[in-house]
Amino acid sequence: MSPDKGRKDAKKISTDRSLTDIAYDAIQRMIVTGALGPHQLISESELGRELDCGRTPIREALQRLKFEGFVEVLPRRGILVTAADVNGQLELLEMRRPLERLVVKLAAKRAKPDQRQAMRHLADELEQAIQKNDIDRYLDINKLIHQIQAEATGNRFLKSQITIVHNQSRRFWYSSISDTESFSIAAKHHAETLRAIADGDEEDAILHNQDLLDCLEKVTRDAITGMS
Repeated sequence: MSPDKGRKDAKKISTDRSLTDIAYDAIQRMIVTGALGPHQLISESELGRELDCGRTPIREALQRLKFEGFVEVLPRRGILVTAADVNGQLELLEMRRPLERLVVKLAAKRAKPDQRQAMRHLADELEQAIQKNDIDRYLDINKLIHQIQAEATGNRFLKSQITIVHNQSRRFWYSSISDTESFSIAAKHHAETLRAIADGDEEDAILHNQDLLDCLEKVTRDAITGMS
């Protein structure tokens, strides 16, 4: 685990967020990127030191991560980072399809003007990240895209559920997919979906999103086959 990396991730998040949110985002990123490896045991006090954060926010963040399946809390032993469930990605995609269809439909209908402008900018940035073969940047932008789409729905319950699914999906992509062509194809569909939402075109957004999820399912099945 890199202390400097952890602190940087924690500090760069907007200061108007709670300490728990800051700790949650930082620890989750460490797990997604592999800075905290599968089956690694960590402690609340160790995380507190590395993130320069109090024990209560760390504990609350870990409870959220436990609920989402990123860690297991082992009494008197510490916190165990779980391994990514590659086969479970297909189950996530099965759940993601109807949820994301609703997300893009509502976002296209309800997004505010500044959100639509931000969506177009993120679509451009995503394509630029792929052109530069910057996968880390791609995944960061990908997370921002999912966040703004969920926020644009104006439905906090839908946002909560789809965020959990997206977080686990990012972990799969980071740990299991290495070929840049898969990221490039996914980026194309992401950008098209985002621009359709920004234009308020519900039907087009749904169609592009379906193409995206079809692409993700194929890549997932190919990855599982390659591991067998």
